[in-house]
Amino acid sequence: MKIVVAGSSNTDMIIKADRIPRPGETILGGEFTIAAGGKGANQAVAAARAGGDVTFIACLGNDIFGKQALDNFRREKINVDYIKLVEDVSSGVALIFVDEKGENSIGVASGANSKLCPQDIDNAESAFENAAALVVQLETPLETVKRAVMLAHKHNVPTILNPAPAQPLGNDILEHVTIITPNETETELLTGIQVNSEDSARKAAHVLLSKGIGTVLMTMGKEGSYLITEDTLRKVPSFKVKAVDTTAAGDVYNGTLAVALAKGMDLYDAAVYASAAAALSVTKLGAQPSAPYEEEIKNFMD
Repeated sequence: MKIVVAGSSNTDMIIKADRIPRPGETILGGEFTIAAGGKGANQAVAAARAGGDVTFIACLGNDIFGKQALDNFRREKINVDYIKLVEDVSSGVALIFVDEKGENSIGVASGANSKLCPQDIDNAESAFENAAALVVQLETPLETVKRAVMLAHKHNVPTILNPAPAQPLGNDILEHVTIITPNETETELLTGIQVNSEDSARKAAHVLLSKGIGTVLMTMGKEGSYLITEDTLRKVPSFKVKAVDTTAAGDVYNGTLAVALAKGMDLYDAAVYASAAAALSVTKLGAQPSAPYEEEIKNFMD
């Protein structure tokens, strides 16, 4: 179950408060936590904890945050051979507010993540050989994401694209994507269609499918998700839990989905399995600390 993840790594600085402050407003009180984060790193840790043999391709600053992240990946038994340390730039940092309902507001300073380049992907080509899946997101330069997708295509490796943070994408990337996992906001940006019903979800998904994508898994938060192919639409149920922090729920979903498919699950069962992992993740504070282990997911589903 070789999984390749190419993407970002951040250190998250989290303030938990009654509510998220409005522009110009200062809120006192709240719990402060520092946790490992970054969409790529979150997905890599989630996949590793779900039982995947993970290689992570990333760029870190040669600073205390970068060194801590590297140590953490090693503890998670992630292959760090293709993680680059760079001088004169900080590691990525995210500032996160989490309200009493578990909803969040996030600002990211990309730092070293912006230094991950196509050559770094080429240097890791051996990791793509016989891999079960590539997982990518959009917190690193688009040309780097494109190179990873193209290299996966060259080696017949299925690609899961989590198109976040939301931004326009060309067909040169989308036509080589096997599964795309947008939420409602990302779907609207990519298709111009606002998703507020099953019919609008179907229409938006078919815009994406027309670009050459194989499958759309449209995530709808606590409402579940839609699994849509050219001839199928199935609603994937969510799991009801008490949310503490929704940070990284989507990342846990994507990392776990890759492992579930590598295990041989069909698309629907893999989506249910990934939904269970995402539900578990929102019951804990922090990004990577919230990613559940394989046994936890199985017990939760039972």
